[in-house]
Amino acid sequence: MQDTSSPIAQSIQQAQKQISTKQFAAALATLKPILEKSPDNTDALYMLAVCQRYQSDASAAHATLNRLKQLAPDFGRAYQEEGHLLFGQQKNEQALACYRRATEFNPALEASWRRQSEILQSLGRQQEAGQTYAQAQRLRELPKELFAVTNHLYEGRLLKAENLCRYFLQKTPHHPEAMRLLAEIGVRFGVYEDAEFLLESAVEFNPDNVQLRLDYIKVLHKRQKFAKSREQAQHLLDNDPNSPLFQSHFAIESMQTGDYEEAFHYFEKVLEKLPEDPATLTSQGHALKTFGRHEEAVASYQAAYRARPNHGDAYYSLANLKTYRFSDAELAAMTEQQQKSDLPHQQRVYFCFALGKAHEDKQDYEQAMHYYREGNELQRRQSRYSADTMTEALADQEKYCTAELFDGRKGCEAPDPIFILGLPRAGSTLLEQILASHSQVDGTLELPHILSYAHRLRGRGRTGKDGLYPAILKELGEDKLQELGQHFIDDTRIHREDAPFFIDKMPNNFRHIALIKLILPNAKIIDARRHPMACCFSGFKQLFAEGQEFTYGLHEVGSYYRDYVKLMDHWDRVLPGQILRVEYEDVVADTETQVRRMLDYLGLPFEQACLEHHKTKRSVRTASSEQVRQPIYKSGLEQWRHFEPWLEPLKSALGPEILERYPI
Repeated sequence: MQDTSSPIAQSIQQAQKQISTKQFAAALATLKPILEKSPDNTDALYMLAVCQRYQSDASAAHATLNRLKQLAPDFGRAYQEEGHLLFGQQKNEQALACYRRATEFNPALEASWRRQSEILQSLGRQQEAGQTYAQAQRLRELPKELFAVTNHLYEGRLLKAENLCRYFLQKTPHHPEAMRLLAEIGVRFGVYEDAEFLLESAVEFNPDNVQLRLDYIKVLHKRQKFAKSREQAQHLLDNDPNSPLFQSHFAIESMQTGDYEEAFHYFEKVLEKLPEDPATLTSQGHALKTFGRHEEAVASYQAAYRARPNHGDAYYSLANLKTYRFSDAELAAMTEQQQKSDLPHQQRVYFCFALGKAHEDKQDYEQAMHYYREGNELQRRQSRYSADTMTEALADQEKYCTAELFDGRKGCEAPDPIFILGLPRAGSTLLEQILASHSQVDGTLELPHILSYAHRLRGRGRTGKDGLYPAILKELGEDKLQELGQHFIDDTRIHREDAPFFIDKMPNNFRHIALIKLILPNAKIIDARRHPMACCFSGFKQLFAEGQEFTYGLHEVGSYYRDYVKLMDHWDRVLPGQILRVEYEDVVADTETQVRRMLDYLGLPFEQACLEHHKTKRSVRTASSEQVRQPIYKSGLEQWRHFEPWLEPLKSALGPEILERYPI
């Protein structure tokens, strides 16, 4: 959070007061030394653009705003200010696009909603004008504290937003919008359990509030409580069966519960009304991909980018199939879109990763690396991840989770769970597909439950350094351990079918093996490992939906791999013989030996289906979904070598100890 007592912060406040009293020349004089000392100060740049507009220097204002948007692509006020500039020049269509972009990034910008309504009214688009006017009116009617919370939230001042929102709720309990906003803040912090409780309560108090239910669905979805999220989507659909928005939500949640027939039915209903809706076409593509209908998925993604050429999500979804190869025409179209200055930030990220894949397939590795680096840099700017903080958190696992921690303490003795963990892109999806091909094993998802339990034990602190976890593990009695273990068995039941064993393949669970073995002492754990250069680079060039922020830089991913190996060595010492390590390269070299080795560890008889895993029909929801539907191949083992000239930061972060252990 910015130090409001610093000289720069005080000067910023002075400039704000001068602008509010229309002393624009004085404000410019105040801002000049700030920008000389801190040329990337976004607040100062924004106020500079405001002053330039009021002094009728449109050219300078546009230049300042372009600089500001490069530094902070999601800063809604920059687009609002650009809209004011264009509106003043009577460029209403362009202004409308800017105001829309502004409210996408910050829905609390009342002036942008109001101006949209005016422009749409003048264009004769009465229905849209009414909708945007209603948004502006809703903001005007908010209590001033909540209006401020909304602005803080969407401009990234989360702690300030949280403190103000909690203070308001102390005075006005059960206020629906305050509860919704506090839940949204919780989502931004990753505190999904608290967000779920807030929204569940708010929906009970205000059952007819559509936005509350939509937010509740989003949080339930993130927590993989798909039966409950589908119930909420069903409620909305029952109240308005013809709403494309509600049909789309119901289709998505039906897909997550495995009801693909219902999902496809409702995607089709949406597309009957909105035949070129890119979001629906992309979601339908995801469903088709997950279900193994490859060609139809490709067609749906292609229809999405044809409907909206700047819809980078569709191009990246094609790249993420791994087996798709872009045509020269698609490559040219992506390059053209990526070079546009007004491309939305997240779409630019998608295009970067898709272009990286396209150039890699054409063996233009230098250009591919350029786009992979740019995409990761864009992601890292939006991330709060710290490699040093993660190192400290993992070191705490070693410090507190000693061999003595496990002496004479037992949780739930159910033998059902099989945890496959490690780093993403290490072959865990392949191992899951092999084992899920066995008649006694169900494959599920990357389940969030262990991470959620760890967060709950951590308490108010949001990092291992600040929270109670993992030190608190030594204080948990057997009753609590058994309760948590049974919760895991019960909470994951929805993802299983009828097999006696099931897989949780959340890779990040390696951070919490002590918790797993305390609450589920009979659980089996497989560490899926891959050569560090191959694994880390594969993670670097993969755009993950969330939860893997360490992949956004070569130094960060290398540091994370180093810390992972160190922690796994610790688990081997304190839990000898309880973790099976499976090297991806060994599986590729001699699949049958490694399959038999895993089945022996699990106490399961050999079944030929495990060797013919690519024939197994099941939904696979990870980036490797298309690859595991093919026979094992060796071509991907050393793809990283094409990029070796640019991987020195990765080697440096891994360090000599790791690279001596896994020679290049």
